[in-house]
Amino acid sequence: MLKEKILIADDDPDILDVIRITLEAEGYEVIEAHDGQEVVDMIKKSTPDLLITDFKMPKICGDEVCKILKQDILIQHMPIIMLTGKGEVTDKIQGINAGADDYMVKPFEPQELVARVKMVLRRTARDLDANPLTRLPGNVSIINELRIRITKDELFAVCYVDLDKFKAFNDKYGFEKGDEVIKNTARILISSVQEKGTPQDFIGHIGGDDFVVIMLPEKVDDLCKKIIADFTAMVPGLYNKEDLEKGYIIGKDRQKKVRKIPLLSISIGVVTNEKRKINHVGEVGELGAELKEYAKSLPGSNYVKERREIT
Repeated sequence: MLKEKILIADDDPDILDVIRITLEAEGYEVIEAHDGQEVVDMIKKSTPDLLITDFKMPKICGDEVCKILKQDILIQHMPIIMLTGKGEVTDKIQGINAGADDYMVKPFEPQELVARVKMVLRRTARDLDANPLTRLPGNVSIINELRIRITKDELFAVCYVDLDKFKAFNDKYGFEKGDEVIKNTARILISSVQEKGTPQDFIGHIGGDDFVVIMLPEKVDDLCKKIIADFTAMVPGLYNKEDLEKGYIIGKDRQKKVRKIPLLSISIGVVTNEKRKINHVGEVGELGAELKEYAKSLPGSNYVKERREIT
């Protein structure tokens, strides 16, 4: 079962030890940071499921950390529990105003910490409809994001991202290895958007090996090229030496026929409203499915854009 990852941040090593021991005993994966800048850097590399941070920390205080994270559309859904000193009401208020989802006063009982962690994670999963594997927003959030952009009549590009030959890989290497591929693909999407996109871009996980990225049309080519390059670089490390040297695995296709199946690749269908008016979410989905299927019919990793001008 996939462990939920919690980042804990405090410049007091004794506090960190107490929190880490308590949470690891409950089955959580725990990582540590010792100042606010380290928190921001660690989260942007690999988004945890929850942040527990002290209010007063070196370099960047806890409330400023909250503000930075909540302004980033890729990670603003991540819940934050703020730790404050006893009787420091101002710190509590500042933390909540900055975007903290809950707070605890030090010193605290370990049982209360566990109860609050479970409550915040449960509430976030319910409110966000997040995918349990990647923690990226799910279908409800994707549809809402598209509706907002269509209603505002904004220019947008929607990238439908899908892995090729994933079922055969899953059958050969197992679901645990398959889950790692899904999570690493999500990380590639996040890092690619961070490098080539803007803070207003949106990443969603439809389910399985299907993802969506919503962004500005003028940046979509660079993004797709970056995603394909990073995914291609990842693929060799997924296979054993024998399969890698052959360049294929033996498996069953969707018709249950045994054949040589190429290594994993990635296909992206890109829908934009640059040259056509899009009035509802259904249009985007239909066009995306058509373009993605065409991209998948091509050998290797590819992206295909809608280029027809329709008035």
